[in-house]
Amino acid sequence: MGAPGSVPGPGGDRPGLPVELVTVPGPGGGGLVVRPLAGPVGHVRAGTAFTREAAHRMLRLLHTADVHLGARHADLGDAASAQRERQFAAFKASVDLAIKEKVDLFLVAGDLFDSNVQPRRSVERVAAELARLAEARIRSVLVPGTHDVYDRSSVYRAYDLAAMAGTRRQDDLVTVLTPDHPWIHLQALDAVVHGPCFPTKRAPYSPLRDLAALEVPPATWKIGVLHASTAIPGRTDQDEVVVTVAEMAATGLDYLALGHWHSAQVAKTKGVTYAYAGAPEPVAVDQDRAGKVLLVTLDDATGVHTVKVEERTVGRTTFERRELDAATIDTQPALIAKLKAKPNPDLVLDIRLIGVRPDSLDLEPLEVEDALKGSFLRVRVRDVSQPALSAGALPPAETIAGAFIRNVEGRIAELEATGEKLAEREAHELRDVLRLGRLMLAGEEVTL
Repeated sequence: MGAPGSVPGPGGDRPGLPVELVTVPGPGGGGLVVRPLAGPVGHVRAGTAFTREAAHRMLRLLHTADVHLGARHADLGDAASAQRERQFAAFKASVDLAIKEKVDLFLVAGDLFDSNVQPRRSVERVAAELARLAEARIRSVLVPGTHDVYDRSSVYRAYDLAAMAGTRRQDDLVTVLTPDHPWIHLQALDAVVHGPCFPTKRAPYSPLRDLAALEVPPATWKIGVLHASTAIPGRTDQDEVVVTVAEMAATGLDYLALGHWHSAQVAKTKGVTYAYAGAPEPVAVDQDRAGKVLLVTLDDATGVHTVKVEERTVGRTTFERRELDAATIDTQPALIAKLKAKPNPDLVLDIRLIGVRPDSLDLEPLEVEDALKGSFLRVRVRDVSQPALSAGALPPAETIAGAFIRNVEGRIAELEATGEKLAEREAHELRDVLRLGRLMLAGEEVTL
């Protein structure tokens, strides 16, 4: 038997009902049930806050995943610590949003932590945020991922997040689903939440394989929380945990909250809405669909279950792609000065130089990136501009300049006519050879 306690009514503003949290065995692992002491599971005497007639008919939840707290960011050097703080700030902003929107349920679909090696102080910061949700009577359900996998060294084994958040196990305000307890019946929300996972990083089989067959208490809402890739032949074959769209459709869930992909995206299959929230703050600076969480509203006011999913931004990082015509750039210092004029420490700036580059433009992309480091979160400069072919009348063929230009331009024309990628790259290099050769033959100083 579980320990006795009490659970507040919907919204946390009604008298509590005496309950106990008990483990219910079943196929594929047991689940956790908040059971009223007044009667058996799934039945409460009339007049209480938990009669089926008074059950929730609308459920609001916030879905996040892939926070990757504690990531090392070895590629960022001195900026690694600042990026870790940005990631925690995004998690805190997610909690702020959940409280502001007065959601009922806060879901974390895996990889809350970047690894199972975390200092206690970092876990305490997370617990403090979960405590804020608990104070607002918002329930949290978390599942392990592939970075914070539920193996023998799991951070979820080393630390009791519910206790650290100041909640009691029987309150069901903070729940970590595990291989032994892969689902929980949240009676106050009239919902069952499934979180199938394994004690190993690589799944031995699909975590959705037995979900539909599980014997769970009746509930209006059936929700899944899972850290896995959606099967894409040739792309996800080697991923640790993979599920198919057909398997999702067979679950009968109202909503499947997914983690593992860092870009927000939503889809539906045969009545099951499934979505990736993406990382709330980019883990890598090329993840331009990260920075989101999902607000989800489940409603059956019309007698038909409907699911509404809204993206909300919680990350500070922004992304911008700019294409600059190389013909409009006078010098490298002028380009740097132009970009520095509007600094933004939260911006990942992707610059592509296009068009036809004048012979006199001497530009090194890596030097531009280094010069702009202090002005932006990250800058990437790619030069895909083309040096010009020779304009006007060519020098006589018997001269060095004439022979050189005719020889190089002839080879460029041959390569570009093939349409092959390798040939195109060689043609591009020869265009630069042509540009440099023209400058040298004109007596100009050339920097290689």
